[in-house]
Amino acid sequence: MSREVSTSSEGNGKVTRVIRMGTRKSQLARIQTDSVAETLKKLYPDLQLEIVAMSTIGDKILDTALSKIGEKSLFTKELENALERNEVDLVVHSLKDLPTSLPPGFTIGAVLQRENPHDAVVLHPKNAGLTLDTLPEKSVIGTSSLRRAAQLKKRFPQLEFENIRGNLNTRLKKLDEKDDYAAIILAAAGLKRMGWENRISQVLGPEDCMYAVGQGALAVEVRARDRDILEMVSILHHPDTVLRCMAERAFLKQLEGGCSVPVAVYTEVKNSVLYLTGAVYSLDGSECLKDTMQTNIELDNKLHQSGEECVHVGITANNISQAALDAAEKLGLDLANLLLTKGAKDILTTARQLNDAR
Repeated sequence: MSREVSTSSEGNGKVTRVIRMGTRKSQLARIQTDSVAETLKKLYPDLQLEIVAMSTIGDKILDTALSKIGEKSLFTKELENALERNEVDLVVHSLKDLPTSLPPGFTIGAVLQRENPHDAVVLHPKNAGLTLDTLPEKSVIGTSSLRRAAQLKKRFPQLEFENIRGNLNTRLKKLDEKDDYAAIILAAAGLKRMGWENRISQVLGPEDCMYAVGQGALAVEVRARDRDILEMVSILHHPDTVLRCMAERAFLKQLEGGCSVPVAVYTEVKNSVLYLTGAVYSLDGSECLKDTMQTNIELDNKLHQSGEECVHVGITANNISQAALDAAEKLGLDLANLLLTKGAKDILTTARQLNDAR
């Protein structure tokens, strides 16, 4: 395929390549893409960037729960199509939107430092000062996530959980302007990036609600063959975030999970040890398999040397210790296999069937 390269003349006879960045049209997606563009401009002052915004399937279908649409790449397909057609050179995503297996020819060239990955409670203004524990019985909580609903139903059986769709702005509007919901659950990272931290009434710790794979991290997806772009964005990799998210993605991939089943994780790095807690749930949260494993990820200087790129669960990170990457991926696989030996497949199969039947 011929390479279409946008160029820009700076009036001094110097021609620079224009890098086109693809993004979803939502306000949050634009804020996230602008932040990546800003970082790239600081690192490469001569870089010319152009942002190309587009709508995805997930942005267009707003009356159906995400888990019911049955499409793995709800928020990524149109962006990847543009990448494939050379209409953009890289795409900025929320990592949790990216499937664990990417289409051939694409790779995640950067995983940026993670924002707070936990979920947050946003209360209806009339419930200010309350928490999920102190809300009146039978209060309705809005969430579009099977993972959140399964965990919170078990933890807060006195509350009721209903689906709510739309981007952040839409969901907050639905909460504030109607009386349908006492509160909604949203990712703390998105609220923070939007500048709406003041709406967070409660951040849910892992004992209440573990988060989604990759939640809170931004990813830059590129064409695997574009070595120059891959090298340019690789400087954005945040090693701890890469290793945590790699373990999480390997865990999810081995379980064959997606947004149509409740799978949750919690990771941390302490003293060169990576800890991964992973769990699978039945839709109502009554059944749960959960365990924790750890691995040593001391960052040595042995980087990937061979001509072939080394890709782990869709991520290319040639500038991070090979041994650490291998260990992180193996940790995710091992924990998934442990849960599978305990019956995780049955729980997930039932959850998938029940969700399809709803």
